[in-house]
Amino acid sequence: MKLLWRVAKEAKKYWGLLVMGALANIVLTGVNLTAPRILARMTGVVQRGIEDYNEILTLVYMLVGLYLFRILFSFLGNYLPHKAAWELVQDLRQVVYNRIQSFSLGFFHRRQTGDLMSRVVNDTATFEQLYAHVIPETIINFLTLFGVIIILFTINPSLALMTCIPVPFILASGWILMKKVRPRFRQMQRSLAGLNSQLQDNLSGIREIQAFGQQERESRRVGRRAGDFTDAMLSALRVSAVFHPSVQFLTAMGTVIVVGFGGYLAYRNQLNAEEVVAFLLYLALFFPPITGLANLLENAQLSLVGAERVLEILDTASEVTDQPGAKALPPSQGLIRFEGVSFKYLEEAPVLEDINFEVLPGQTLALVGPTGVGKTTIIQLVARFYDPQEGRITIDGHDLKNLTQNSLRNQISMVLQDTFLFNGTIAENIAYARPNASNEEIEEAAKAAGVYEDIMEMPDQFNTQTGERGLRLSGGQKQRVSIARAILRNAPVLILDEATASVDMQTEAQIQSAIGKMRGQRTIIAIAHRLSTIRSADIILVLKEGRIVQRGTHEELIKIPGLYQDLYQAQEL
Repeated sequence: MKLLWRVAKEAKKYWGLLVMGALANIVLTGVNLTAPRILARMTGVVQRGIEDYNEILTLVYMLVGLYLFRILFSFLGNYLPHKAAWELVQDLRQVVYNRIQSFSLGFFHRRQTGDLMSRVVNDTATFEQLYAHVIPETIINFLTLFGVIIILFTINPSLALMTCIPVPFILASGWILMKKVRPRFRQMQRSLAGLNSQLQDNLSGIREIQAFGQQERESRRVGRRAGDFTDAMLSALRVSAVFHPSVQFLTAMGTVIVVGFGGYLAYRNQLNAEEVVAFLLYLALFFPPITGLANLLENAQLSLVGAERVLEILDTASEVTDQPGAKALPPSQGLIRFEGVSFKYLEEAPVLEDINFEVLPGQTLALVGPTGVGKTTIIQLVARFYDPQEGRITIDGHDLKNLTQNSLRNQISMVLQDTFLFNGTIAENIAYARPNASNEEIEEAAKAAGVYEDIMEMPDQFNTQTGERGLRLSGGQKQRVSIARAILRNAPVLILDEATASVDMQTEAQIQSAIGKMRGQRTIIAIAHRLSTIRSADIILVLKEGRIVQRGTHEELIKIPGLYQDLYQAQEL
């Protein structure tokens, strides 16, 4: 019930449509319950002998009117819940996506993309089943069932009581189904998410699969995922395959009891022809709702499993959130300070320990050191993708935790090591940081990043499609487009994570020249393995095992025995 209440709260916006749909279904149920009574009355008129044909015509007109009403209210009872349900699904997909989008990077390190996609697309769709089918049809079935029971008792209480004999057994079997099938549906949804995750991974890594000749291996992995989903589905269907024939048998026995006992009452002249016809007509309306409720129990379990997975995302707390009263960062000067910062992704594995440094506005800070010493973590902390467990980070004296995330990131341009381009044109990708940028500004950014000439040699120039993840461009071209995007943003803080790692020496010189023109105008934090790219940095921090072991300028550090000198000498060789 707690879950159902949460689901109902999510649909609050559409209660008006759902209530109108429910009212239409109530009227429809009344129409369906009235028609058999008119037919039975017509049988009684025929049995007694027709004295006035107008009486028959009146009953015919009443039936025609009822059937016309049935068309109208069937449409309203069907369309309004579907409209509410699909609009709810649309809203939920947006809400779930927005929620996922707000999570810190740590959340995505623990989750598979395919599973998240499944929650946004597949699990939200189960709300349509719940609101457009399960709830309206449950209302109709319950109203029909209780309406028929009341009418049957008015016709003949003894026979009506016999009719109800199978009902407790059917309800008990439905309860058993609910307990048995829900865990199986839960496993089925998880298996579907796992299959989506495997497909997403494989399609993203198709070049690597083909390059290493692993098609057969990956085919087996997809096959196993598909098999897991099929096994979970068949497990649920096995329960249903036992349940539904059992319900059909019980309803059939109910019909046998009614026919047998009803025949006995007719034999004893305790039922007349009109009552027999009425009872048989209403009997045809009695058992289908019970069978329908049994089917709806199964569909409800699938819907509630999907709702559980959707609400799990909505209830997940983000590790990085805007604090109550968080303020927008004023136009930044670019003064960044780390004060006793320590950070770890896992409790038992520290990444950074007691990091202290300051970057003045317009200075260039370079981070160097072996792989895995925390360089990328530092720049992710600057952008507040994570919060440190100890210490604090400030920009222009403002603690990052007291600032809104959007206002902070709006004043930071980033070129990440793992370059990502969206499926669109080159111009759209460059302008991603400033969607309202003019064509001239986009071209100037491309020139500054050293990619302009490459673009102009392409058939469609700036309208060239990059393909998914930029697959139609070379690695160097993708990186320079990413740099052009960061340049166009013109933020006071520029972060470069191996910005020249995928370019040749000539292009590297062009990029370094472009970056050099920005020195003094903005604060730059750069990660580089090639020390030639950070010779002119104002401050170089050398990291080892999560600590700063050396700091100074290039000229100072190459003269001091230590890690920087070792790295420099190794690269000079």
